[in-house]
Amino acid sequence: MQNLSRLELITSKEIIEKIKEKNILLIGLGGVGGYTFETLVRSGIENITVVDGDTFEESNLNRQVLSLIGTLNKNKTDVAVERAKEINPNINIRKITKVLTKENIYEINFKEYDYVIDACDTLEIKKEIIKICTKNNIKFISSMGTGNKFHPELLEITTLDKTEYDPIAKILRKYVKEEHINKKIKVVASKEKPVKTKGATIGSNAFVPATAGILITSYVINDIVGEVWKYMIYRK
Repeated sequence: MQNLSRLELITSKEIIEKIKEKNILLIGLGGVGGYTFETLVRSGIENITVVDGDTFEESNLNRQVLSLIGTLNKNKTDVAVERAKEINPNINIRKITKVLTKENIYEINFKEYDYVIDACDTLEIKKEIIKICTKNNIKFISSMGTGNKFHPELLEITTLDKTEYDPIAKILRKYVKEEHINKKIKVVASKEKPVKTKGATIGSNAFVPATAGILITSYVINDIVGEVWKYMIYRK
């Protein structure tokens, strides 16, 4: 059994139980998603589905927490399952090892999840996640771009309409407007202007994607904590 005594000291038994009950869908296990995954599991989340169709390669070693020499060429979802069980043997973890498309994403039953986390890097999938979650009133948070950036302190949890200096967010803001989606879209985004690089390959480091992933987990856990406090106050 996972020992969460240190977390319980700053929350409560009721909050720990609520964290364990929540069901999370995490799409993407790369630079951002890997750290989201790691911190969700270490925060007591016991029901999680991970989605990724990629395998680890050498270029991942500089920034992806699940990437090691021993995990190269292995499916990211397989590695995630093994790691989660090393942290919490009782975890209920499911894996979907496939590259999502606009068509097969609808094979996932989004309605069974309390939170959906978009840590993928495909714009079309980000759009579909926004469409599905806003239509069905599912809580979700999406990671914007972390590539070509050097300042993790400029990352923040915000809403899509308040983002700036982010090419991905710019495209998604246009999409949301065209689709007449009026709901606020929770995102983790940076106010930093991207570094200009030669060629199409995006540069990255260990600390900006990691911080974005940790902020996503922070949003989820703090939302659960707030939910329990509201219930306790109402009950009184």
